[in-house]
Amino acid sequence: MNAPRPGAKTRDTGRQVDGAVEVDVEESLERSLIDIEGRLGETAVRHPDRPAIVWQGRTVTYRELDARVDAAAADLQSGGIGVGDRVAIQVGNVPAFVEAYYATLRIGAVAVPLSTALAPDEVAHSLADSGASLFVVAGSVAAGMVDVALELDVPVVVAGDEAPQGVRRWSEVVAGDAVPDPVEVGDDDLAALVYTSGTTGRPRGAMLTRGNLRANQDQSLAGRFQITGEDVALIVLPLSHIYALNVGMGACVRVGATVVLQERFDPLGSLDAMTRNHVTILLGAPPMYVAWTTLPDLPTTAFADLRLAVSGAAPLPEHVLTAFLDRTGIMVEEGYGLTEASPSVTANSMAPEPRPGTVGHPLPGIELRLVELSGGDNPEDVATGDPGEVWVRGPNVFAGYHGDPEATAATLTDDGWLRTGDVGVLDRDGYLRLVDRNSDLVIVSGFNVYPQEVERVLEAHDAVAACAVVGIPHPYTGEAVKAFVVTDGEVTEDDLVGFCATRLARYKCPQTIEFVSALPHTASGKLRRVALRES
Repeated sequence: MNAPRPGAKTRDTGRQVDGAVEVDVEESLERSLIDIEGRLGETAVRHPDRPAIVWQGRTVTYRELDARVDAAAADLQSGGIGVGDRVAIQVGNVPAFVEAYYATLRIGAVAVPLSTALAPDEVAHSLADSGASLFVVAGSVAAGMVDVALELDVPVVVAGDEAPQGVRRWSEVVAGDAVPDPVEVGDDDLAALVYTSGTTGRPRGAMLTRGNLRANQDQSLAGRFQITGEDVALIVLPLSHIYALNVGMGACVRVGATVVLQERFDPLGSLDAMTRNHVTILLGAPPMYVAWTTLPDLPTTAFADLRLAVSGAAPLPEHVLTAFLDRTGIMVEEGYGLTEASPSVTANSMAPEPRPGTVGHPLPGIELRLVELSGGDNPEDVATGDPGEVWVRGPNVFAGYHGDPEATAATLTDDGWLRTGDVGVLDRDGYLRLVDRNSDLVIVSGFNVYPQEVERVLEAHDAVAACAVVGIPHPYTGEAVKAFVVTDGEVTEDDLVGFCATRLARYKCPQTIEFVSALPHTASGKLRRVALRES
C-alpha cells in the first residue's frame, strides 16, 4: 500500500515561516513518484502560482485547482463515495472535468470518463456496467442524460449554470475549503474504467490501474516529449479519451506545465488560442492537421512558439504530414498507442529523429514483439522487416476488461503480453511501421468503432433483415462508417441514420447506407467484409 495522499492537508499542517507555509518539497516529490493521486497536490506545493489551466480567457493556478479538488473530494466523501466506487464523468474540456477527475483519484475512487458525444443508450450501458455511484454530467448534454441516470438510481451532479430541479450543481461541490480524509490505495488498485468499442457490439470497460496511469505518464516524459513546467500545451482532443487524459493532462500536471483547454476543435479558433497563449506543445490527431493543411491562408505565426507537434489516436497520412511540414516548417512526430496500454506504446519523439511513415520507437520500459499472424497460442517472433502482430508488455498494460474474463483472456497472455490486433513491421533501426489491422475496427477521427456495435443497433430496426458495416476512406476523419442493409420492409437511408443517431454517438453512425439484396458470405457462412470494402 502507498502512503495516504501527500499534500491533502498541506494548507493546515505546513510549518509557518514568515507568514508562508514551509513544506519539505524534496520529500513530497519523492512520495509523488509512487502514487498517481498525489501528483496534483505535489505540483501545487512546488508551483502554487503557476497557471494550471487556461480556459476561455480565464486562468486557474495550481494552488486554486488543488483547493477546488480538495473541496470536491471532501464533498464526495461526505456523500458516501469511497475507495473503489465509480464516478462517471461526462463533461467536456472544461475545468470541471479536471476537478472531478482528480477529486475521484484523490479519494481512491475510480473515474469513468465518458464522451459528451455518446447517446443516452450508450451512457446507460456504461453507468450500469461500471456500477456508477455518481454521475457528473455537463449542462450541455444534461437534458438527455439526467433521466437516464435517475432511472438507474445513480445520483447526478450537473456541471453548468443550470440544473434540473432537485439536481446539484458542480459549483456547489467545489465550494468551501474542506479537505478530504486521507486514503490508502496501491498501484494495483483501479484508477479508471475507460470504455472502448467492443467486438461483441457493446463497449467494454478497460481497467486501468493507478500503476498503469503513473507508468505511462512517466514513460511519456522522455525523448523530445520531455516537457517541463515552462511548457504550455494545447489540449483540444477530448479529455474523455485516454490519450488527452493521461499523456496530455496527466503528464502536464506531473511536471507543472500549463494546459490550454478547448472544448472543440476549430481550425482558426485553435490557432488563435495557440498564438495568444504561446503554446509550445501541441497534442493533435490527424483531422486537426488535415484541417490546417486545407486552409487557404494558414497563419503560420500561430506556430512561432511551438517546439513539438505530435499526432496520435489514428494513423496520420504521410501526405498530410508532408503538407504540414511544407507550410509550417514543423515536423509532426507521430506515435502509437491504445486504451489498453494507458495508452502510449511508441513515439517518434523517442527516436533519435522523426521518420515519416513510422510511429517511432517504444517508450522506456515497454517491450515490443512482432509475432506470426497465424502462430496460435505460442507464436514465434517474425524476422526484421517481416509483418507481424504487435504485442506489448510493460507496467502500463491494463488489468483486463471489466466483467469480461473471456475478452481479457483473448487479449492478455498469461505472461503479460497485450495482443494489440495491429500488424506492423520493424525496420533495422527499430522504427515501427503499422501496415494493417487484424480486426475489422474502424477508426473515425481517432475513435474506435467496431462494426458489430453499429450492426447491433441497425438490426434492432423492424425493417432491417440483415446488415454489415465497414470502414471507408474519408478525407477529413480518416475513415467513415458505411452500412450495407438488406431490408424486409419500407425504410429509407434517412430513417436508418436517424434511428442510429438516437442510440449511438455521432461518429459511430453510418455516413452512408447502401441497400443490397444479399450480403456476401464465404462457403462456411462467414461474412466477407473485404468484398464489401472493395465494392
